[in-house]
Amino acid sequence: MRLFLNIIKLCLIIACVASCTESIDTSARYVFKDETILSYLEKHDVYSSYVDVLRQVNMSRLSESKVSQLLSARGVYTVFAPTNDAIQKYLESLVEEGLITAPSWDAFPSQHKADSIRQVIVYNSIIDGGDEVNAFFYTFNFPNDKDEFILGTLNDKKLSVRKPSGQPDSIYINDNCPINIKNRDILTINGIIHQMEKVIAPKDITAASYIQECLDEKKEGFYACFRVIQACGLLDTLSKIRDEKYEELYQTGQIKDLEGMTSLGFAEGNTAYAPKHRLYGFTIFAEPDDFWRSQGIDPADPDLLQKLTQWILDNHQYSNDDHFTLDDNYESEDHLLYQWITYHILPMRIPKGKLVFHFNEYGYNLSRPDVYSIPVYEFYTTLGKRRLFKLTESRASNGVYINRFPITDNDRHGTGEEIGCDADKVGSLVDSGSPLAILSDMVNCNIYPIDAPISYNDATRDNLMKNRIRFDGMSLFPEAMNNDIRLKKASEERYKHVYIPNTLRSYNYFENMQQNSDMNFVYYNAWNDDWCNLHRDEMKAVGRFEVMFKLPPVPRRGTYEVRYKVLANGNRGVAQIYFGTDPEKLPVTGIPMDLTMDCRNDLDAKLVGWEDDNPLDDDYTAEIDKRMRNNGYMKGPQSINSNDGTERGKNDRENIRHIFVRQTLDPNETYYIKLKSVLDSDKKEFYMDFIEYCAKEIYDNPEKPEDIW
Repeated sequence: MRLFLNIIKLCLIIACVASCTESIDTSARYVFKDETILSYLEKHDVYSSYVDVLRQVNMSRLSESKVSQLLSARGVYTVFAPTNDAIQKYLESLVEEGLITAPSWDAFPSQHKADSIRQVIVYNSIIDGGDEVNAFFYTFNFPNDKDEFILGTLNDKKLSVRKPSGQPDSIYINDNCPINIKNRDILTINGIIHQMEKVIAPKDITAASYIQECLDEKKEGFYACFRVIQACGLLDTLSKIRDEKYEELYQTGQIKDLEGMTSLGFAEGNTAYAPKHRLYGFTIFAEPDDFWRSQGIDPADPDLLQKLTQWILDNHQYSNDDHFTLDDNYESEDHLLYQWITYHILPMRIPKGKLVFHFNEYGYNLSRPDVYSIPVYEFYTTLGKRRLFKLTESRASNGVYINRFPITDNDRHGTGEEIGCDADKVGSLVDSGSPLAILSDMVNCNIYPIDAPISYNDATRDNLMKNRIRFDGMSLFPEAMNNDIRLKKASEERYKHVYIPNTLRSYNYFENMQQNSDMNFVYYNAWNDDWCNLHRDEMKAVGRFEVMFKLPPVPRRGTYEVRYKVLANGNRGVAQIYFGTDPEKLPVTGIPMDLTMDCRNDLDAKLVGWEDDNPLDDDYTAEIDKRMRNNGYMKGPQSINSNDGTERGKNDRENIRHIFVRQTLDPNETYYIKLKSVLDSDKKEFYMDFIEYCAKEIYDNPEKPEDIW
């Protein structure tokens, strides 16, 4: 059956290629209809060394089958096949590193070491597309420059692509491994082959090791930033790669996939797959050395730390509400320099293509992925002291910015788009296209240069408070980004339904989430589903659920509404909400929240106060909104749309925002929300899409009512 499906997929791919010949160079494309990847490689002597290695490497540590067998069977593989010369040069490089004494497999000090090097060559050269129709990666559908492939290699690593400007035929993998210009896009019955002129062998270097190496060599670029990171004692933190305890649990079969989802009460799905790893990651947004020179500060100055601290003081790159020290103990979390540099670091590795997400925002269509519309944004919590960090991009911004606060056309009949931005609210450009961007050198970190300094000063905090803060549920969990779970552009079951293991209370896969033992928690990566959620995706749990989340900080002390958005249907449950600062003693807030409430039902609509907007009478529509707010509800935002050709947005009757808290919140407190099922049923769903903070000066502004977006 799978062979038949793969033949169908192959035909679809060939048809797609044929339909696009006007924009694709096919001069170097070959199709071998009767060859597998392995048989093709075997017939070409230039790959004989690679074939020999394929025959010696096991498919996994739990299997004695060889990778050569994998490439001789049906499947969907992309193979970056190194030539004999490439493998020989790789062995020569190992001689230069002192690993071996001669460029020969016989020169390795042990069989184990030779096997590990063979595994490096093989595992980094193959992407298994599984059952994905579009998983044959032709060069024409490679990622954009400095982006990563959607799928990982056999060792779960993501390869990146470099396309040098002015060289349309040149493509490099992981920055410096060129694909042969003539021998590429070689199609076989079970995959595609690209001939490599250099072995892809990324080193598992951590951010800590990379930064230390740059410091030792006094490497230009981010020398000042790296000196501060070192002085603040952050290298130990930046050395983390993966949770070894989880590795052991998964490898020994103690972490299992969730099978039979519909029988457990989920509305759809067969198997939800547990993550293979629990990786750590970081993203650093850094002012380049040239910026510091423009400020009269030499990155190599022996007194750099003192001068930077003074620059932060002189330029008021802090808040008047901050409490900090100014002594020489830079490793203290109370030190001004420590607080300043940790605001530049997020506890997740964010690839270029996931700085923000363009999916189903108003005016956007996935068929034109590079044509943006309204501003989209992400709110994250920084490393160190918990502070709010905003990333945003729109049609007008021409790039992703940190803490940008534009003027938008947000009237009831507006477009929602950015129509201007005050000079003091432009923010800092994340220059992902810069040669300084470090996106594939480290296993656990990306570093982006920025064009203006960032800090959590009073202006930043004030602007954040003046904006509604809507954060996607998955943004709460760094593990979702670090382990390539969130919004993966693949619809195969192993990526569509991800099971978040329910382990001991003292050990959680998502550090910011605790769940009880009577529930199963699944992330739905709705890549090919047209759901009217923020970014389409959603989180669900089934059972007698009790789940608690740690929330982001608010920017200023003040009165806020906290809102919980629901895409309602009959599969959902009813939950009591608890909210507060003590996770062991959270107080109840309000009456239980009915996640089934669907205003397509007349009784629910009447209870909520729902009526469709009247496009000819804004005053009447405003009265509808006011009536709903008095009942503790709001319509869904206009900014979330559908890609099926219809405009859902605010008048989608399934979308309801529940206002469950209206109270004073403090930026120095950590808040938690807990949802507990009140039904005597183990087949009802918990659901989560996004949560909002909205300050009183927005929702209760007599001069300018809160916008509908």
